[in-house]
Amino acid sequence: MQLQDILYSQGFGTRRVCCGLVQQGLVTVGTPPVPCTDPTEDFDPQGLAYTVQGQPWQYQEHAYLMLHKPTGHECSQKPSAWPSIYTLLPAPLRARPSGAACGVQAVGRLDQDTTGLLLLSDDGKFIHRLSSPKHHVPKVYLATCKHPITPAMVDKLLAGVVLDDDPKPVQAAACRALDEHTLELTLTEGKYHQVKRMVAAVSNRVEALHRSRIGRIDLPADLPPGGWRWLTPDEVAGLVARQ
Repeated sequence: MQLQDILYSQGFGTRRVCCGLVQQGLVTVGTPPVPCTDPTEDFDPQGLAYTVQGQPWQYQEHAYLMLHKPTGHECSQKPSAWPSIYTLLPAPLRARPSGAACGVQAVGRLDQDTTGLLLLSDDGKFIHRLSSPKHHVPKVYLATCKHPITPAMVDKLLAGVVLDDDPKPVQAAACRALDEHTLELTLTEGKYHQVKRMVAAVSNRVEALHRSRIGRIDLPADLPPGGWRWLTPDEVAGLVARQ
């Protein structure tokens, strides 16, 4: 695969831009890095390590990422009032060619005031697998509640509560009080403002909301708000495996 095509596939610009990066000596290839100024030179892309303008990268056929979403960010390419989560990612990840879309896409959304684990990818099958309600991928939330949490509230959330737009009761897959004001809630479907509305249905109110887990993946304690990292192959395999 020509070097300019490798760079294009990884989001470094049009083929013309990628060609220029190589010709200007801004790209090195291999370990140890060796400068390459021929954009048409062929390389095996699988596992290829390279640098662009001094930044190390590795070829990834598809991008699979986790992001620690901070508060005050919208999960939208065109945010209405708050900064987009996509501004937290390097430009090449936002520009990767991926069919009709461009760049990585969030797997589901979190409200602007909700923090925690967010997955992103440019693999449509992966996104569908984790987003489709028929697959029942569990997601764990920590809700800080205004009023003390009672056993009766937990029982109601496990039994099912009726939301105003759906006559069918919505149940938590798991629910427990971690302390007087912190509720751990596991859901396997995603409705609009679901955690907040479920808690409101048992006469309480969510003051802060954090997603700590998706499927078999926990948000790492050492990943700070606004930080991101690649998912490992084992993590990707665990997410798409039957839960």
